[in-house]
Amino acid sequence: MGMSTTSATTTSPLKPAGGGRASTLSPRRIRALARAELTLLVRNRASLFVALLLPVVLTFSTKTAAEQADLSGTGLSVGTAVLPGSVGMVLLFAVYSNLVGVYVARREELVLKRLRTGEANDMEILGAAALPSVAIGLIQSAVLLIGGALLLEVGAPSRPDLLVAGLLLGTLMMVALAAASAAVTRSAELAQLTPMPLMLATFAGSGLFVPLEVFPDTLAEICRWLPMTPVTDLLRGAWTEQLSGMETLRALAVAVGWTVLGAYALRKRFRWEPRR
Repeated sequence: MGMSTTSATTTSPLKPAGGGRASTLSPRRIRALARAELTLLVRNRASLFVALLLPVVLTFSTKTAAEQADLSGTGLSVGTAVLPGSVGMVLLFAVYSNLVGVYVARREELVLKRLRTGEANDMEILGAAALPSVAIGLIQSAVLLIGGALLLEVGAPSRPDLLVAGLLLGTLMMVALAAASAAVTRSAELAQLTPMPLMLATFAGSGLFVPLEVFPDTLAEICRWLPMTPVTDLLRGAWTEQLSGMETLRALAVAVGWTVLGAYALRKRFRWEPRR
């Protein structure tokens, strides 16, 4: 009986575990947990640098790459090439990479295990831990989009619905993939390396630095299945209106698919205490 309880506590997330655990979400508990996580984030200068400054620095690199790329015949300007890339980098650094480190560090410090013995349920614990990173990501994305639109003279998006869909789906996807990545990360030190494959693939093939419109057709088609590509397409389509109805549905389906896959991996593989 004791062995069964230990196994459930270790590997079965997102399920009430009894012992007085609440089955409904409590805004009060979520606020308290999120406030504590925000305090820890503010004290971690390295995480703050990655979340706040690195995406801004890389945005200038994106602008340089876009200016050097041949955009003729693509229907893109430097602005419409840069803005989706800047948001993509915010989601990768401020949300995905940062959250992998948060989940792994809290697990290794036994914080998640202790929280699970209290009133908070699993969704509250994981969601509250993600809230500060999500809030920073959304605020920073809004600042970059508004400032970039003004400085690069692209104006307001013609399809704000695509902008909102891309930003929200991208955020949810990065949270789910961060938790899934944390599940296979054995230590806080390795949490700096685990995000690299996804980030490198995104930099190379999701249109953050170089729009897929300048890629060969076959390569571009393959790259459209990467997690961040549909988000980039939706964000870019908000200004260019180049997405057809079928292309929009495909982008939404791919983004939702990756989010569901991350959530499934989280449910099956997430661990609440260190590997021994």
